[in-house]
Amino acid sequence: MKTQVGIIGAGPAGLLLSHLLALRGIDSVVLEHHPQPYVINRVRAGVLEQGTVDILKESGVGERLSKEGLEHHGIELLFGGIARRIDFPSLTGGKAVTVYGQREVIKDLIAAREAAGGKVLFEAKAYKLENLHDKPIIHFEQAGQAYQLNCDYIAGCDSFHGIARKSIPNDILKVYERIYPFAWLGILAEAAPSSPELIYANSAEGFALHSMRSPSISRNYIQCDPQDKLERWTDEAIWEALERRLARNDSPFKLSRGEILEKSITPMRSFVTEPMRYERLFLAGDAAHIVPPTGAKGMNLAVSDVRILAKALSDFYQEGSEEGLNGYSEKCLNRVWKVTRFSWWMTSMLHKYPEDDDFGHKLQLAQLDYTTSSLAAQTTLAENYVGLDLEL
Repeated sequence: MKTQVGIIGAGPAGLLLSHLLALRGIDSVVLEHHPQPYVINRVRAGVLEQGTVDILKESGVGERLSKEGLEHHGIELLFGGIARRIDFPSLTGGKAVTVYGQREVIKDLIAAREAAGGKVLFEAKAYKLENLHDKPIIHFEQAGQAYQLNCDYIAGCDSFHGIARKSIPNDILKVYERIYPFAWLGILAEAAPSSPELIYANSAEGFALHSMRSPSISRNYIQCDPQDKLERWTDEAIWEALERRLARNDSPFKLSRGEILEKSITPMRSFVTEPMRYERLFLAGDAAHIVPPTGAKGMNLAVSDVRILAKALSDFYQEGSEEGLNGYSEKCLNRVWKVTRFSWWMTSMLHKYPEDDDFGHKLQLAQLDYTTSSLAAQTTLAENYVGLDLEL
């Protein structure tokens, strides 16, 4: 089997890259280890930056997004029992974010690739990469049979545990990592959202986030111990913890309850690898970096990576220019580190750390008060949250 670009991973990064390349007349094959239903049904991010929304619409996969996406013009920061709103449009020249789940983005991209006759092979496990310096080969297995995919370039969009990053020599790859001493217990509930916008809460008991997926489905999170077990958290215990952490003194607030459809515990970490290119292998998305979900940046960073990579590959195939390919890692990492900083800052400002005493909590409250009362600080938060401008 032969193609121009071999793509490992059918998450948002891999599927969008394949779609963008096809629009530019570049052939690709996507290999995905898991079956299609698993890929679609994974519960992941749901807040899209303005730039992510724009590229999905511009590339022709934004029809459902335009109809079903929930455009949000701000968020609330809740601390000390008082909620303060950050207004995005007034601070960013009219920009907003859109709530639209990753599984919906995946559905749209799969439909687009199928409609175009794109090659997306599910249950196809890549297990070896070779000849990365010249004519790359991806060895993979599907239905018990071994195959190889010959390509000009490989895009590793296969998440943290995939083979792509592991194929880069240890003396080339530099890893930067921070493990946070807490996790998120997340629930998906059949309950109408209790607020029209996301609420980020700092409380003496720990962090909480009230979010949504649709007008009838809410998504809620509470800070917990990374060693916690789901069985320790009954539905009642989760709702009670949310109500305590989201309680406010400045106005009435009633948390909508409903059947809990899904529960999960997500560890919190920051992870960045350098470089994001080795020979003819390019890393994108979670294969190269992971940020804590506090800033809602994971999928948006993946989209940013593949926009840059698609443009670089297009310049090579259409104009013979390797400038974009050679500058891919540096350009991506410039944005990755800015987003990593923002996600770390939001996480540090809102969560309760095990070592924190009253002094530490007072510092957090002072930071939140400054952030929500200073126009400059509000602008900084808003600019980062809706997405920093991306120059291709």
